[in-house]
Amino acid sequence: MVDLSLEIPTYNEAESLPILVEKLENLDLDLEIIIIDDNSPDGTFEVATQLADKYGNIKTLKRPGKLGLASAISDGLKLTSGKYVAVMDADLQHPPETLLKMFDEARKGNDIIIASRYTNKGRTEKFGFLRRITSRGATFLTHALLRETRNVKDPMSGFFIFRRSILDGKAIESSGYKVLLELLVKSGDGAKVTEIPYVFGQRTLGKSKLTVGENVKFISLLLMLSNYRPVKFLAVGLTGVAVNEGLLFLLHTFTPLSLLLAGAISIESSILSNFFLNNLWTFRDRNLGGWVRGVIKYNLVALPGAIINLLTLLKLSAFTHYLIANIIGIILAFAVNYLGSELIVWGRGKGR
Repeated sequence: MVDLSLEIPTYNEAESLPILVEKLENLDLDLEIIIIDDNSPDGTFEVATQLADKYGNIKTLKRPGKLGLASAISDGLKLTSGKYVAVMDADLQHPPETLLKMFDEARKGNDIIIASRYTNKGRTEKFGFLRRITSRGATFLTHALLRETRNVKDPMSGFFIFRRSILDGKAIESSGYKVLLELLVKSGDGAKVTEIPYVFGQRTLGKSKLTVGENVKFISLLLMLSNYRPVKFLAVGLTGVAVNEGLLFLLHTFTPLSLLLAGAISIESSILSNFFLNNLWTFRDRNLGGWVRGVIKYNLVALPGAIINLLTLLKLSAFTHYLIANIIGIILAFAVNYLGSELIVWGRGKGR
């Protein structure tokens, strides 16, 4: 059994692959290299075959088309023999020498070792402003939706090592480029995770694979790994809208209550109905830590959204129908309420 099996998914990497492999072969590692090519039109697989003939530690796999990074890693995993498996790009943006430091951490008993751009001395070379904001925004969304990633500074990294046994028969289900997210979630809370700083190099060969389609896959992956909690929260919120709007109409039409008091009662009623439904369905895999405490915490995190809702109702009702003004306020409050619920109310409890 080799020390480390390294998977390198490729697509149009004919120029960079020989340079990368030569650097890898010079490392002081008992290394097995698996190159998985998605039928690159530039002859990458032919280059990989030549490298396999030259070196005795390279296995190659040609797939019929561009099927995605996650499935490439899943297919390549069947060819690995190491206790630990590494994943890196072939475009030379991931420095091979970092593997030595990462594998040292594996020897210490860590389950997942991540080459991180955002810890200690890690950084990126010449990331554009938009790319930097997009990366940070994606990391924020990941931390918000997936609590297993919250102690990881760079959960979006594409350069990592993992102990193959942490999957324990679980399949890689995603199809995009963020395989590490799935590993972190499926490895569970008991996995030992550490990060090693590295400099994410500037691309010199090939083209970026980050497309609109990959961003859509990323959002789909977040929803899948979060058990679709945002969608469930939205569905529960729609029932809360019915409670809020219906009660507001009844109180404002058939009682002498002011719009302010009727609105406050309607909002609190919808908060309570949302709390009970979210606890029973959206966050059913989380322990609340007590109903009374949960209700209080939920009201506290919903307070900013409630204030936004109420102020919007009062301000906009002078210009439009009060029920329309109320709907606008509800929409504005949604994101605040979800983040508070995910991070605070049900953020710490273990599964039931």
